[in-house]
Amino acid sequence: MNKHLDDSALVEQAQRLTREWVENMVVGLNLCPFAAPVVRAGTIRYRVSEARDEEALLREFLQELSDLVATPEQELSTTLLITPYLLADFDDFLDLVADAEALLEQAGVEDLFQIASFHPGYLFEGVAAADISHWTNRAPYPTLHLIRQDEMSRALAFYKDPEQIPLRNIERLRQLGRAGLIERFPPLADYWPDAE
Repeated sequence: MNKHLDDSALVEQAQRLTREWVENMVVGLNLCPFAAPVVRAGTIRYRVSEARDEEALLREFLQELSDLVATPEQELSTTLLITPYLLADFDDFLDLVADAEALLEQAGVEDLFQIASFHPGYLFEGVAAADISHWTNRAPYPTLHLIRQDEMSRALAFYKDPEQIPLRNIERLRQLGRAGLIERFPPLADYWPDAE
C-alpha cells in the first residue's frame, strides 16, 4: 500500500481498500458468516484512525466501543478501526490487540463485544510464513474489528459446524491459490511478495 500519500489521500485509500477487501474477500469468499448481512444493510462503519501513537489509537477504540454501546444494532452493527499510520510491525500490533482486549474487560463489556484482528503481515503461530492460511486474516492495513457477541451468535446459529469455519476458509484459499486471490482483489499483489 502506498504510504507516501498526503494525509487525506491516505485516509481515503485506507477506507476504500478496506471496504473493497471486505466486499471482495471477506464477503465474496464467505470467510465470515456474519459479514454479508451487515454489508448489505450498510451497518458497518469503516473508521480510519489518524492517530500517530498507540495511546491515541486506544482512545479512538474506546470511542468506537462507546458508539456501539449507544447506537442500536440496526443503525450500527459493527466497526472496523483501521490504522494506516501505526503498527506496521505485526508483533507491535499483537501487543495493541492485547491492550484493546484488556480495555474491553476493564469496561465490563467482554461478554458483549469481541475483537477480530487483521494485519497485512498476519502470521498464525506455528505455521510456515509462506502458508496461504495467513491470508484469512490479512487486510490492507492493521485493523481492529469490533463485533457484537449477540450478532455473531445469531449468525453462527444458522451455520453448520461453525468450529469448521477456519478450516473451510483455509481450504477455500488453497483452492484459489495466490493468483486466484490476487485476481479477486488485485491490491493483494502490493503486499504479497512473489516469493510466497
